[in-house]
Amino acid sequence: MSQKIFKSLEEQIEILKAKGLIINDIDKTKQILLRENYFFVSGYRHIFIKSSKEKQFIEGSTFEELYGFFVFDRAVRNIVFKNILMIENNLKSIISYQLSKRYGVRERDYLKLSNYNQDAKKVRQVADVISKMKRQIRTNGKQHRATLHYLSNYGYIPLWILVKVLSFGIISELYSILKIEDQLEIAELYNLDVENLSVFISILSNYRNLCAHEDILFDYRTQRSILDNNYHLKLNIPLMNDEYIYGKNDLFSVVIILKYLLREEEFRHFAYEIDYEINILDGKVTSVSIDKIMDRIGFPANWRDIINL
Repeated sequence: MSQKIFKSLEEQIEILKAKGLIINDIDKTKQILLRENYFFVSGYRHIFIKSSKEKQFIEGSTFEELYGFFVFDRAVRNIVFKNILMIENNLKSIISYQLSKRYGVRERDYLKLSNYNQDAKKVRQVADVISKMKRQIRTNGKQHRATLHYLSNYGYIPLWILVKVLSFGIISELYSILKIEDQLEIAELYNLDVENLSVFISILSNYRNLCAHEDILFDYRTQRSILDNNYHLKLNIPLMNDEYIYGKNDLFSVVIILKYLLREEEFRHFAYEIDYEINILDGKVTSVSIDKIMDRIGFPANWRDIINL
């Protein structure tokens, strides 16, 4: 395998030009590549490439379009991120309320192994999640202002305080090891069954990490898929090999999840923000149709209809 070597800004621009990308403003392009990183910006080139074999830009593609798509992905990522954070906070509050109500407010109470799923297949997972929570108490107990306050004044950390230092990943795992009666009571608050909510939380946790690390969002696909639901049916999403082609493990699946988990006015605001960014992108990109871009992202042409469903 050949070794990658440093390329100057001028050399980076020449590489893009050699692949057929039009550079209208050399100085501005240099500034953007220096500030944003050639590797990150060029990661969006695939939408403008003729084919995986040819690896040349579509005729007429410009750096302004490439960067416009980069900015679009960042804007959408930030919108998705802030809404996932709202749901994360909601779930932390609801789960901590449920467990504190049933099992007590001290760590020795709510972290008892007997308070969780007793299925033999879950034993190792239960022990692992409880261990992670105890580790967070040891690691962050005296670092976070809220947890330190409770430790100093009461000698313990209630779960509704501990959740502030638990990752969404741990919260996702925590829900999966709850007793079925606790899972049901929480799921019913969202008018969902346990399996759907469990998958939703897992996928949101995945996307949360992607957003937090500013990874490419538009063509990301999760390993897990959401179950078929009424929104797939009502939007008449096409099928291929008996599988819906949109809204299963793509960005539109996140839109569907947010439709279930956000309040109506919150979801409406979220959807309008996404639509605004799509309209801005449509005005910036001409070498590729907005329909092709939406298809690549995983949005059906009638995706806006979900707002009023």
